[in-house]
Amino acid sequence: VQLQASGGGLVQAGGSLRLSCAASGRISSINYWGWSRQAPGNEHELIAAVMNNGSKNYADSVKGRFTISRDKAKNTHYLQMNSLKPEDTAVYYCVTYGTTWTSGQGTLVTVSS
Repeated sequence: VQLQASGGGLVQAGGSLRLSCAASGRISSINYWGWSRQAPGNEHELIAAVMNNGSKNYADSVKGRFTISRDKAKNTHYLQMNSLKPEDTAVYYCVTYGTTWTSGQGTLVTVSS
């Protein structure tokens, strides 16, 4: 499985961004589609995930502000980020799990105050 993330950038606090992650390869093996992030000096944090059965999970830090979704036809999953805060500044990674964990290359999100 290969993952290509896009959509990061610079945004002011209170603004929105949408991240996209296109998957290729052994898509049929994937049953978990997610996003994680790592801010400078912080540990890696899994923030959102959607399973093949449609169930979704969010970290408390993003619940109510971020929404994960998936377009099965495009093999792409998304992270809609609203009401962004400076503490959301991080490198964001799309991740999947099927027979093994796979992570994309990371995309930088910077939220200015």
